[in-house]
Amino acid sequence: MLDHVGVRCGDFPASLAFYRAALAPLGLGVVMEISHAQSGSGDHAGFGSDRPFFWIGSAPAAGAACHVAFVASERAQVDAFHSAALAAGGRDNGAPGPRPHYHAHYYGAFVLDPDGNNVEAVCHHP
Repeated sequence: MLDHVGVRCGDFPASLAFYRAALAPLGLGVVMEISHAQSGSGDHAGFGSDRPFFWIGSAPAAGAACHVAFVASERAQVDAFHSAALAAGGRDNGAPGPRPHYHAHYYGAFVLDPDGNNVEAVCHHP
């Protein structure tokens, strides 16, 4: 199951204004913002109604074109995903570990697929 999806934006302020307006009629708004200092890869805004599931982010032109995160039911699955993805030719983009700037129990791992897309597995349980 998908947990969240993200897209890169060339003009983050313009895209933020666009999605705020376009998604408001659907009952969706910004529920979380992550700074470049926190992410290490640009500013991000997460849209949703109670938790962010659609993310936009500024990123360098060479950054990942898309981000998709898959739900893991336990942290060991996140670790196994990361190992399997690296063994299959993926490139590390964030070792398994806690990401408390998202929330207290966020545990994720990130890899870049052969096309440079950022693929994540995330567990929301302690």
